[in-house]
Amino acid sequence: MPVAKKLAQKTAPKPVAKSSPKPLKKTAAKPAARSKPVKKSVSLKIGDKVPALTLTTLEGDINLAKLKGQNVVLYFYPKDDTPGCTKQACGFQDNLPKFKKTNATIIGVSKDNLVSHQKFAKKYKLAFNLAADADVSAANAFGVWVEKSMYGRKYMGMDRATFLIDSKGVIRAIWNNVKVPGHVEEVMKASQKLKK
Repeated sequence: MPVAKKLAQKTAPKPVAKSSPKPLKKTAAKPAARSKPVKKSVSLKIGDKVPALTLTTLEGDINLAKLKGQNVVLYFYPKDDTPGCTKQACGFQDNLPKFKKTNATIIGVSKDNLVSHQKFAKKYKLAFNLAADADVSAANAFGVWVEKSMYGRKYMGMDRATFLIDSKGVIRAIWNNVKVPGHVEEVMKASQKLKK
């Protein structure tokens, strides 16, 4: 037999036995992961009173309605120690003395627990308070627990949003879908306009 014919026989792919496809097992669709059944978020607007809810923070439980007498910058962010959230937190930290001059207290809120918040605050020397919103009750109360989409996949997540609350407990400014660059400066300008 010629060598070329022998080589052709050795290298030719062997026919594969056809088999009928196996039937797929039917499985129940898994529900989207949620921390708790989510109530429909409300939509707060400028001029509304701040919801009377209690936040679990690094400094203990704080009732927002009882923070009257001081201005409050309440900002919601997706996750501790991620690039955008770190840049935002460090921006507030760098401007903390200026915010204090406007009688403003800063509180950052995310779903992360207090242990995560402690590590985050220690790592970046954050001297303002962080609140843990594991059940997203605060996010729902402020209307920032929203549907998001990434690579065609929809899921519930924290909107990066900031609320400026005056000393009477009234919301004076709202920023939704925040872009980090320039945001802290914008909040600072609005805070300086509030009367002490």
